[in-house]
Amino acid sequence: MLKVAVVGDRGTVMGFKALGLDVFPVSGNEEARDVLRRMTRESEDQYAIIYLEENLAGALEQEINKFRSEPSPAIILIPGREGPLGIGQSALRIAVEKAVGIDIL
Repeated sequence: MLKVAVVGDRGTVMGFKALGLDVFPVSGNEEARDVLRRMTRESEDQYAIIYLEENLAGALEQEINKFRSEPSPAIILIPGREGPLGIGQSALRIAVEKAVGIDIL
């Protein structure tokens, strides 16, 4: 069964629990790295989409890049409570340009 998860600060992710998503509140980069590695291992319950708080993306760049060319899981960066950092938008712009051939955003 494919699932959807959210990884980030407790204040950011807990609202997603009401929507039925699996939430993984983390307190730092190392904990987020461990959670992401566990979530991306082969198992019966795999994640199709993993929403990851933007401020964790810099420290997890190696893990995220492993899945850039894979269809699943799609790792999508979302802003945290402090607002958007622009990292998620940049990643989206690159992905769209790669798919379409030009920058349409």
